[in-house]
Amino acid sequence: MSTTAVKETEPVLAAPKPEDLAAVLISKNRPQRPSALSASITFGWRAMLKIKHVPEQLFDVTAFPIMMTLMFTYLFGGALSGSPTEYLQFVLPGIMASSILMITMYTGVAVNTDIEKGVFDRFRTLPIWRPAAMVGYLLGDMLRYLIAALVILGVGLIMGFRPGGGVGGVAAAILLLLAFSFAFSWIWTMFGLLLRSEKSVMGVSMMVLFPLTFLSNIYVNPETMPGWLQAFVDVNPVTHVVGAVRSMMDGNWDGGEITWVLIAGAVLLAVFGTLTMRLYNRK
Repeated sequence: MSTTAVKETEPVLAAPKPEDLAAVLISKNRPQRPSALSASITFGWRAMLKIKHVPEQLFDVTAFPIMMTLMFTYLFGGALSGSPTEYLQFVLPGIMASSILMITMYTGVAVNTDIEKGVFDRFRTLPIWRPAAMVGYLLGDMLRYLIAALVILGVGLIMGFRPGGGVGGVAAAILLLLAFSFAFSWIWTMFGLLLRSEKSVMGVSMMVLFPLTFLSNIYVNPETMPGWLQAFVDVNPVTHVVGAVRSMMDGNWDGGEITWVLIAGAVLLAVFGTLTMRLYNRK
């Protein structure tokens, strides 16, 4: 049989008719649109997979908190409180709060990086809840915050930290800190959309975070400061966060500070979450 004859016996595929294509597009068997929760969890899982493939990202939530706890306890403990162990009871809740608040800036860095790579352009074409990508970033970072808190707590317990609030007080303090950090992270997502490069995001965030963390009640009692500095420390949001976390770990819950942190977190989420999504939709 000749080659020509073989080709003549092969089946010829007909082009699909327009009405058949329309029937597929309007079919009721199409996959359902994912819910807001499902889409957010999926993006959160994406953020955690990035940590899995680049485990060096966990350096700032493991080695850095350990270094800070050891350094401040043994360098300043004897001078400020008479002994490192006594100072540790005061400073560890503050170090935990400051370490977690410092790493919230990486959310904005990650957002800016994905924008530069063009990944967000693909996300916006998907039939999903628009804020899902942003919320997913923050959900993924919540794991980083939790790891940092547990690392600091573990090191503190080995060094002699004994929280008066017990397991319940410590767990509640960490949950409060995670909730506030989630709301606080929206500030950096906004900067991640506004600024041109990840270096700019890191520069601006460090310029804001360093004064907030060091000019607070983390390392020393504000009563020893000059009056003009006390005025700033008293209105510093980090001071209120540390005060709430410290009181819960000590077992003497300060309702006023805890309420302040919850309200401040809700305001941050409402203001910067709204601004972030407006910028995201216009980007």
